Amino acid sequence: MIPNPIGFAIDADEEEAEMVLAIDIGNTNIVIGCVENDEILFNERVSTNHKATDLEYAIQIKNIFEIHNINPFSLEGAVMSSVVPSITETMENAIKKLTGCTPIIVGPGVKTGLRIMTDNPAQLGSDLVVDAVAGIKHYNTPLIIIDMGTATTVSVIDSDESYLGTLIIPGMRTSLDALVSGAAQLPKVKLDTPKRVVAKNTAESMANGILFYTASGLDGCIERIEEELGRKCTVVATGGLAGSVVPLCKQEIIHDDDLLLKGLMIIYEKNK
Repeated sequence: MIPNPIGFAIDADEEEAEMVLAIDIGNTNIVIGCVENDEILFNERVSTNHKATDLEYAIQIKNIFEIHNINPFSLEGAVMSSVVPSITETMENAIKKLTGCTPIIVGPGVKTGLRIMTDNPAQLGSDLVVDAVAGIKHYNTPLIIIDMGTATTVSVIDSDESYLGTLIIPGMRTSLDALVSGAAQLPKVKLDTPKRVVAKNTAESMANGILFYTASGLDGCIERIEEELGRKCTVVATGGLAGSVVPLCKQEIIHDDDLLLKGLMIIYEKNK
C-alpha cells in the first residue's frame, strides 16, 4: 500500500480505478458527486460560501469522501461547472490541492456537442448547458428541463436537439426570503411537500402558497411551450427543490436529481 500526503493508504487496485469528481457551483448550493463507470457513487449538496478559501473547500470535499469511503487519490480526473465566477478559481485550486487533478471547467473552448440557438450563446449559464447535454443523452426530444435552485429555469430543446431558449423565474426559496425580509411577522419555513392545499397556520400558508403557486406556474409554462412547439415534450425536473414540487404538478414530469452529474460526465468524456 502506498501512503499519500493526506493520510489515505492507496491500494494497487485503487490506483487503477477510474473515478471522476464532478462539481457544479450554484449561487446557493454546490453539488458534489463522484462517478465511476457511469455509476454515481454519491451526490451531495453543500452551501455556497463566497468567503471560503481553497483549503476550506478542500477539507469539505475530503470530509465527503471520507463519509463515502472514497480515496481522493483514486480519481482519474475532475470536471466542474460554475455560475459563480468568484468561486471558480478557488474551487479549482481546492480540487488540485486535494486530488492532484486539474479539473475540466465547462465554458468557452470546452466541447459539449450542444447546438445553442439563443441570441448570444455565450450568455447561457454553464449549468443550463450541462443539464441540456444530459437531457439530450438520456431522454427523448423535444425536451423541457426545469432546474430548481436560486432561480427556477425552464430550458427548451427541440426535436433536432437544438437548445432554443430559457425561461428564468425567481426560485421558491429566493421568493420566500424576499417575503420574509419585507414582512416582520412572517417566519422562515420549510418547503416539504404539503399534505393539503388549504393551510391552517402562517408557516403552512407560506409553504403551501409558494409550492402550489410554483407547481401551477410550471404546469402553465409547459402547456404554453408545447403549444408553441406544436408537440408534446418530455419534461424533466432537477435541482434541490424539485422533489417537493414535482408531486404537486398536474403535468407528467420526470424527477432526475442526478441530471447535472450525468451532464458533467458526458462533457468530461468529450474533453478528457
